[in-house]
Amino acid sequence: MNTLKWKRVYDRAESSDGDRILVDQLWPRGVRREQAALDGWAKDITPSKSIRQAYHKGRLNFDQFSRSYQKELETNPAFPVFVDDLGKRLSERDVTLVFAGKVAAETHLPVLRSQLEKAGVESEPLP
Repeated sequence: MNTLKWKRVYDRAESSDGDRILVDQLWPRGVRREQAALDGWAKDITPSKSIRQAYHKGRLNFDQFSRSYQKELETNPAFPVFVDDLGKRLSERDVTLVFAGKVAAETHLPVLRSQLEKAGVESEPLP
């Protein structure tokens, strides 16, 4: 099997990235579609607008945000579909999940990575 990687969308796209899938709800500021070089956009597995906004406005701390997002992923019918698609892509090439956040550990990415691991999809550590 190939490698699942993580990378900021602001970093230059490289052929070694393989398929590039954006895992943010909103389009990253200042990034042109050509620059992003995406092969997919997984909006439907990102945190809902309500918990994302509550976290950014300080109404949820990081632990509360993480627990809420984990519950969403566990009941989100799009997540198993995403996992299946990811598995098919990884059987053929590397895949890089791209995101906009400056500090990956303070975003939804640790929860997403954990849920992917529970589903049997191994990845490189978050940057």
